Parts: sequence; C-alpha cells; structure tokens
Amino acid sequence: MEIKPHDCFLGVYWVFQNDGSRRLATLNLAVGKTVYGERLVKVGKREHRLWDPYRSKLAAAIYLGLKTTVVKPSNKVLYLGASTGTTASYISDIVGQSGAVYCIEFAERVIRELVSHVSTYRPNIIPLLADARCPETYRSLVEKVDLIYCDVAQPEQAKILVDNADLFLKKGGKGLLAIKARSIDVTKKPSAIFKQETQVLTRRNLIRIEALELEPYDRDHSLVVTEYNPK
Repeated sequence: MEIKPHDCFLGVYWVFQNDGSRRLATLNLAVGKTVYGERLVKVGKREHRLWDPYRSKLAAAIYLGLKTTVVKPSNKVLYLGASTGTTASYISDIVGQSGAVYCIEFAERVIRELVSHVSTYRPNIIPLLADARCPETYRSLVEKVDLIYCDVAQPEQAKILVDNADLFLKKGGKGLLAIKARSIDVTKKPSAIFKQETQVLTRRNLIRIEALELEPYDRDHSLVVTEYNPK
C-alpha cells in the first residue's frame, strides 16, 4: 500500500491499494476516531481516513475530476446543512488545527449527533443550531470565511448561499453549492434546475467557475463552484 498527496488538493491524498485501485483519503485530525465507520489506514505514525464518494458530494466531485481548489489548510469555512458531519469532518482534516469549520444545522437531533460523534473530538469544528435561511441570526458567531459550502435540502438553495455570502464570504472567496434538483422541483428536468440555480448565483455576485454533475455517486445532483465578486 502506498499513499501520495493529491496533485491539486493540499491535505487530500490518494491511497493506492494492493489490488491496484486507489481511494481518496485525508490525514485524520482525530487519531483513532471514525465518523461513519470509514477505514483507517496507518503508514508509520500518520493515520489517514478513506473518503467515500457515495457519502460525500465533495469527494464525489474530486473523483469526477474537480479542478478548482476549493478548500486549503488554515481556511475558515462556513458549512450550511452540515447534518451529522461526514463531509464536515473531512474539511476539518484538510483545514487542520489552524482552520475552522462553522457548521450550521437546523435539526436538534442531528446536531446532537454532530456534537457527540464529531465536534467533541475536533476542536476546529464549531456546531451552531441555526437556520441557514436566516444568516443574520448567527452573524455575531461566525467570522469572515474563505469558503461557504451549501448542502441544504431547501427549495431556494442558491438564494441561501448568496444570502450567507453577502454576510460572511471574503471577496474572492469560494462558494460551493450542492444542488439537489428534486428538493427544488420534482416536475422539472434536473438540467433546467441546475441552470436556474446557477443564474441566481450569477445575479448575486457569485460567478461560476466550474460545475459537475455527480452521477453515478449522487443522482440528480450537481456541484457548482463559484467565486465571490461583489460590485
């Protein structure tokens, strides 16, 4: 088994397995701890966590050839719709001890699991029980960030991202939107939904850099990478 840094993404690695396959991984910030039972791989004193693209849209995008570096070591990240913290935990690994991941989650039961299984062991994750549609309610708790990752099952997904960007995203920062077409309108084709949501982003100063449809890992999902350029 061999582990090599990813060519484009600092803090992300390829694990080359004995059968010739390769898997994404990150360096585990919480040594010995897993989040969803993922496999841990130790080489010397370093422990890596395999990153499943079927459980993380960001991992799926990297597997599918994402070119834009969206998150780096020491970055500050606002994660909207963090759920139980699977992808947030990998972002936590990437940004490291000097970074921060502000996790917004609306459901009390879910955020309790995020706290007990993830943030307890990861001091750079700050869980906040809040509604991502109302960013002014947590304005005093979140600093300016380098990246906003929006993964919410709401009808106005693009609007939620841009409303948060106007308050929290640094100029030139990245906005990452996981578009869930079926959460917006089940009667329209996913391609029409992707176009509609991208237009909302562009009108509100988030300029599209890259977009990927996430099949076969996530059906009717697209990941759009944008850069914030307020006028």
